Amino acid sequence: MANTESAKQRARNSARKAQYNRLHRSRARTAIKKTRLALAAKDFAQAKIELLKAISYLDRAAGKGVIHKNNAARRKSRLMKLYNKMTKMAAA
Repeated sequence: MANTESAKQRARNSARKAQYNRLHRSRARTAIKKTRLALAAKDFAQAKIELLKAISYLDRAAGKGVIHKNNAARRKSRLMKLYNKMTKMAAA
């Protein structure tokens, strides 16, 4: 347990920031999951919508410093790669 006033303040700030980070990270993860589920169900219209949401949430999280920008770029790249692969397979 924190003893000094500054340590107590840091503990409060850390808890608040952790909650903020959890919110943005969770939104991004949920959007990614929904995109993958739509692709697995071969619902490409819904997958496109969810993909755009996921990209937006990842960009927001990276912009706010919740995740690293390269981490967001990697996740977006993998999602786009999967989406393109699945739509190409469905078209063929």
